[in-house]
Amino acid sequence: MNLLLREIRHNRLLWLLVFVPAIFAGQALRPEAHTLLFVLSVLAIVPLAGLLSHATESVAAKTGDAVGGLLNATLGNLTELVIALTALHAGQYVLVKASIAGAIVTNTLFMLGASFLLGGLKYHTQEFNRGSARLQAGLLFLSTVALLVPSVIPEGNAATEMFTQELSLGLSALLITTYALGMLFSLKTHRELFTSAATGETDEAAWPMALALGTLAGATVLVALVSEVFVESVQEAAVTFGMTPAFVGFIVVALVGAAAEMASAFSGARKNRLDLSVGIALGSASQIALFVAPLLVLLSYVIGPAPMNLQFWPGAVAMIFIATMSATLVTNSGRSAWFVGVLLLAVYLIFAMTLYLLPPRL
Repeated sequence: MNLLLREIRHNRLLWLLVFVPAIFAGQALRPEAHTLLFVLSVLAIVPLAGLLSHATESVAAKTGDAVGGLLNATLGNLTELVIALTALHAGQYVLVKASIAGAIVTNTLFMLGASFLLGGLKYHTQEFNRGSARLQAGLLFLSTVALLVPSVIPEGNAATEMFTQELSLGLSALLITTYALGMLFSLKTHRELFTSAATGETDEAAWPMALALGTLAGATVLVALVSEVFVESVQEAAVTFGMTPAFVGFIVVALVGAAAEMASAFSGARKNRLDLSVGIALGSASQIALFVAPLLVLLSYVIGPAPMNLQFWPGAVAMIFIATMSATLVTNSGRSAWFVGVLLLAVYLIFAMTLYLLPPRL
């Protein structure tokens, strides 16, 4: 605990933690001040992301970048899961699907691209384990196929809706099973294939494992709680800032929800630990696509007002497919430079500009 308090005292970014209780006080005292709550929630998530970044690096220093990346992706995705469960319980399936698609695209293009760019600005070239990247890209491709099939089925009659629901249920079970087998493959039976390709800078101030895991758990819970306030206020704040609903769902919510993971990925890239960055970015995207999305379909039978299916807006599936192919192309060589990151970010900006100027019909 003393190490944590010392880190907060010496890191000015963590001084923003004062906004964590401020956001909860604001929600209790002025729940109608949506724009204020939106700004406070963003300011509160930033230092929590910093804590998660340091804790994850401490865990990765002892377990390896592959396990560290998986752990960060899993805890980071709890934020998206909590947001989605809240919307699922309220029957807001459009918001649930938008947040899923946006998170996959944001992690695959923005997080990975920015990691390549930030790392490349410090190092001429960087290397990472392309076998691990190929596995994650392959899992993403599988999820894209699973989302594409029900999304091309026309709507309009009860028989088609029943078929889509039954197909979504079967696909959900298949995706979760495949994801579990992928984890068994990478962490157990063939773990030697996924060792880090390069040795980066070590963190001399790494925390003990107990403190790091405790901080990861506590900060993740706080990020999830703050994110709930963010989602409740972002729609009203979007009107104030002139943002479209599509832009909010695919871009803003996804960026804020992934803030904790981004902090760890960017920090790893700057320390030449690109395996950690790639593991977080692609691991998080594949986990959302193959575990979170199908899990929500299954949970909709329990907590939702009606069953949810995997029928996404075709434009969303197209963006996921393009993001997956882009990540596959740039990670195929196992090497990266700053311009590779620019290419991924350019694709992401194309999507962002399109959604901002011409919102799709979800």
